[in-house]
This record gives sequence, C-alpha cells and structure tokens, in this order.
Amino acid sequence: MFRSLLFCLAACLPLFAHGQTDPIRIGFLTVRSGALAAGGKQMEEGIQLFLKERNYTLAGRKVELIIADTGGNPAGAKTKAQDLVERSRVHVVIGPLAAFEAIAIDDYLRQTRTPTVSCSAAAEDLTQRKLNPWFVRTVGTSAQSNHALGEYAAQTLGYKRVAIIADDFAYGHETAAGFQRVFEDHGGRVVQKLWPPLNVPDYGSYIAQIKPNVDAVYAGFAGANGLRFLKQYKEYGMQQPVLGSMTTADEGILRQMGDEALGVVTGGWYAAGIDSAENKRFVAAVNKEYGVDPGYYTLGAYSAAALVEAAAQAVKGRVEDKEAFMQALRSPGNVRDPRGDWRLDEYGNPVMPVYIRKVERRGGKLVNAVIRTYPGVTQFWTYEPKQFLASPVYSREFPPSKNLEP
Repeated sequence: MFRSLLFCLAACLPLFAHGQTDPIRIGFLTVRSGALAAGGKQMEEGIQLFLKERNYTLAGRKVELIIADTGGNPAGAKTKAQDLVERSRVHVVIGPLAAFEAIAIDDYLRQTRTPTVSCSAAAEDLTQRKLNPWFVRTVGTSAQSNHALGEYAAQTLGYKRVAIIADDFAYGHETAAGFQRVFEDHGGRVVQKLWPPLNVPDYGSYIAQIKPNVDAVYAGFAGANGLRFLKQYKEYGMQQPVLGSMTTADEGILRQMGDEALGVVTGGWYAAGIDSAENKRFVAAVNKEYGVDPGYYTLGAYSAAALVEAAAQAVKGRVEDKEAFMQALRSPGNVRDPRGDWRLDEYGNPVMPVYIRKVERRGGKLVNAVIRTYPGVTQFWTYEPKQFLASPVYSREFPPSKNLEP
C-alpha cells in the first residue's frame, strides 16, 4: 500500500509541476485593419506596455500573450475566439474591440466557461440583461459617460436642440441613446438622427443634411471615423458646436487632427490630462514607449492586464482553477489606476469617474482638457437599476425618438 501511494505521488508531481511552470496564456482579440484598426493598435500598445513593465511575469509565472486579429467583424471574432480557447488553450481572453464582436462571441465564451475581460467592447447588455458570469470589463458601457454628457449639455451648456450623427452599429446606437435619454430628461430635444455606415467612404451627404437650426451636433464615432468626420465637418463650413462620445476625439486620433477638433466636448472615463500622480506616470511611460498620449483603448487594455494580474495573485497563480480565478476577476475591491478610483459593480462593470473633456491646444498639441468631473458614475446613471433593466436595451429604437422633425 505504501509503495502504491508513492507511485501515485510520483505520477501526480509532474502534472502539478507542469501546471505551475507553464506560462499563463492570455488570448488577446484585437483589430489590425479597417476603420477600427487605430483603436486596435492602441489596445496592443496598452497591454504590451503593462506586460513589459512586469517582465512578462504575473503572480510568479511567465506570461504568453497570444494576439489574434478579428478583422473587426463578428464572424472573425468568433473564429479567433474559438482558436484561442480550443487550440491555444488560453486561461483568459482580453478583448475584443467592438461591441458587435463581443455580442457575437458571448454565448461561446459563456458555454466554454472562459474568463473574459473586455478592454474596449462596451455593449450594454453584457453587464445588464444578458449578464454573463464569465465576463467583466475595465471600460464603461457605451452609454455610461454619455449619460453625464447629456446632463452637461442640457444643464451647463444650456443646449435645447441637438442633432445626432453616429456610426450605424451597436456602439454608435448605444452611445447616442444614452446621451439622448438624459439630455431629453433634462428638457432638451433630439430633433434629428443620422446613421452613416461604419465604413462609409465619405460623410459629405450626411453633413449636408444636418439641420442648420440646432444648438449643437452630437457625434458618436469609433476608430478613425471621428477624425474623418471632423475634418469634413470643418470643410463644409459647419458652425454648430460638436459634442461627442469618448472615442470621437480620442487621444489616439487627436494627434492626426488639426483645428477642426478644437472645442469639441466629449464625455469619457479617461483623459490623458487627468492631474494625478498615477496618470502622469502612465502618460510618461506611453510617451516614452510609443511617442503618443494614451487614450480610451490604451488604458482599457492596460487596466485589463492589471485586473488579470490582481486576480492571478489572489489565486496564487493557479489560474487553471477557473471558478476561483473568475471570482477574483469579479471582486478586485477598490482599484486606483490612471483614470482614478473605481470598483466593479455586481454586474461586472466599473463604477468610476466620468470626465467632461474639451479639446484644447496646449504645449503645441491637441489635448482633452478636463472641464468637469462626475464621480462614482454607474452604468445606470441616476436611474434605479431594476427600472433601468426593465426597459429595452439602448438601440436605434430606444429610447423612442419623440422629437424628430421632418
């Protein structure tokens, strides 16, 4: 019996050692071509910087980062996610970039019980009505910062009539809907909505339709589309002020913009100009490594890697224990990073500061200057969560457009 016990121990020891000496495999879903590639590049910079700072070691184990290019479409996202889980046997997936990609792979990651950290995709329902216990994110929902912008536009800027133009996909729909809901709750009216396709070659025909008697235009764009829209908006001689989603004037594309971006006001959970020691260190590190300021996608991926590190440390490196690892991802406690203090709510979504930002020229470059801070913003804004969740998910149809004019 003693000999049998020794034999069993001898047989098990290599398996234990193998599990602890293997690298932690992180699957990273990004986009390297098309309209969303600018954001994908920033995502890669964010996670690569974090892992480089940690010498590609988390919780005492080496890290293998496996990068997969989804092509920025749902089918590509699903294929690459399956490759990462089934062929590369990753312990965690970080990504993808777009809301429609995250929606496309949600069922698969749920079925395979794959721990997933969204560093960009902000699809509302993934932390709301279709709650996935294997999913958390380090970014806000699509609407989260746009709720605050809606209040700011109505109460502080005093706008009464706004036209919306936004990418015709889930992220564009949800950002615009969040803005509309709060703006109209505070007495404003959205009198026009325009939905150019994500890969539209030219915005001219849409800009020509914008009503001349609106107080401002809300622009909801992702990737490089904000850059293209604002350039053409100026070329057409448009005078109405521009409000926008965080990604419309993201730091990643600001460096390619000129005077057309000056004065654009956006709502976001991060700005390179946040005045804190953590952010100054982060900005300096990104500047040194890549020669640019960090933005939405950079910090989202950087924070996702930090969350994975904290969870791996909590389980003492045993990321193979899926349940314990996922529980640690969902329960990081109070976190402080370059954006400020934040925590995850019971749905796996950050409760965090939202900044109202205005594009200004400082030190010879365009920056998002913070002009107002809303602390502790949840994905439900000031609405009661049960009431919020009883309504349909934000979309082109909800909230209903009761103030549109012909």
